[in-house]
Amino acid sequence: MTDKKVRVRFAPSPTGPLHMGGVRTALYNYLFAKKHGGDFLLRIEDTDQARFVPGAEEYIMESLRWCGILWDEGVGKEGPHAPYRQSERKELYRQYAEQLIENKMAYYAFDTAEELEAMRKRIEAEKGMAQYDARTRGQMKNSLTLPEEQTRELLESGQPYVVRFKMPENEEIVMQDLIRGTVKVHTSQLDDKVLYKSDGMPTYHLANVVDDYLMEITHVIRGEEWLPSLPLHVMLYRSLGWEERMPQFAHLPLLLKPDGNGKLSKRDGDRLGFPVFPLMWNDPKSGEISSGYRESGYFADAFVNMLAFLGWNPGTEQEVFSMQELVDTFTLERVGKSGSKFDPAKARWFNHQYLLKKDNEEVAALYDLILKDKGIHEPMEKVVKIVSMVKDRVSFVHEIWDQSSFFFLAPESYDEKTVQKKWKEDTPTILLQVVDILNALEDFSVEAIDKALHDYMETQQVGAGKLMIGLRLSLVGAGMGPDLKEIMVLLGKEEVVARIKHAVEVIK
Repeated sequence: MTDKKVRVRFAPSPTGPLHMGGVRTALYNYLFAKKHGGDFLLRIEDTDQARFVPGAEEYIMESLRWCGILWDEGVGKEGPHAPYRQSERKELYRQYAEQLIENKMAYYAFDTAEELEAMRKRIEAEKGMAQYDARTRGQMKNSLTLPEEQTRELLESGQPYVVRFKMPENEEIVMQDLIRGTVKVHTSQLDDKVLYKSDGMPTYHLANVVDDYLMEITHVIRGEEWLPSLPLHVMLYRSLGWEERMPQFAHLPLLLKPDGNGKLSKRDGDRLGFPVFPLMWNDPKSGEISSGYRESGYFADAFVNMLAFLGWNPGTEQEVFSMQELVDTFTLERVGKSGSKFDPAKARWFNHQYLLKKDNEEVAALYDLILKDKGIHEPMEKVVKIVSMVKDRVSFVHEIWDQSSFFFLAPESYDEKTVQKKWKEDTPTILLQVVDILNALEDFSVEAIDKALHDYMETQQVGAGKLMIGLRLSLVGAGMGPDLKEIMVLLGKEEVVARIKHAVEVIK
């Protein structure tokens, strides 16, 4: 840790929906910032205009808000380092590209696409590494090989160009990563990356480093896929004279498919039936709709809790954490190096835990919306009571219907297996005797029903299994459900009697 105030950023590109791996990166940045009393910034890196997707930026912001990952500064919450969209900062980057050229750390390259392709084919034929680097730049059309006057003429004539970083020859770059420790890369493995294009747009590499420096970012916490870019970014800090203010880096492990073989993708979700995006996404280009955790019935806090555990563990047995508990407990030291397998069953388990934690009134209010969609209007106190009886059996609010529809709709059919096994020849007689007993009850409470049924079974020598399964089939249509007496009280005497009589008529 440094003495400076911790400042981290999440910097997605608006090229499509935010993958759950991106949400996890944002979450870890947020937890780290809050743990250390720092700032969490949201920056939109939209320099790649060709891949820009309309609606993606709004989707990113809505996703983070749904998760409770709120930024202190950034797009939509302007601060001292505005603007926070790279496309609105493009005038900034030219001076740094020119500074690198003046200091002989970068150069202009005028090679056409055809000339680059010819170079690649030539090197591949020689079984070499086909890249624009220290070995090949001397044979290409750039300001290192052309006379100074010709370079100036090409620039003044509007000839298309790129600015390339001049990677040093024969040097070992030694870097520190907060998760992976010491990382060493030899410059012979690295190419001269493009930093700036003649259309006035920087590439990711230059814009990223310049913005992190100007926005006073102290820690860059990002996905493992950016690890190959680390040597270039470190060299840019050195070449621009900013090494003293270079942030510390941490590269997070990949999110893996459920079987562990490769990076988790949208196709895995489509194939195995789980979302990989926080919110539903309607692709404006293809019209394809992808499912989201929110629309699939996940609670935001359950989704966040599940994501936190994909790559990090607290070192204890505790698994259910509020956002504040995550903030208090999170450390980068407990983030693993190896990829983390996504388990859809574990995601459901987390949602179940949060459903159990929520009070019945909150869950009932959500379930009531589903009931109203079905045209069912019931007193809220009844809905609350039903929720309290069945919520331990489900993982999602929408699953409560499968466990409680019989409270609102009388059975139209009866579970065949239960009927065949448990509906005996004398079941109708027993049930009709029970109807008379229930009709005679003035107090239709759980206690009164329980006593009446108990007295009946005792005097008539009828086993509990024989009576109760027949009753449950009549009222529920299946051999499942919560406490039978509580079901009867909620249905009311008239409905209970009607359902028993109907079952006796229908079941043969």
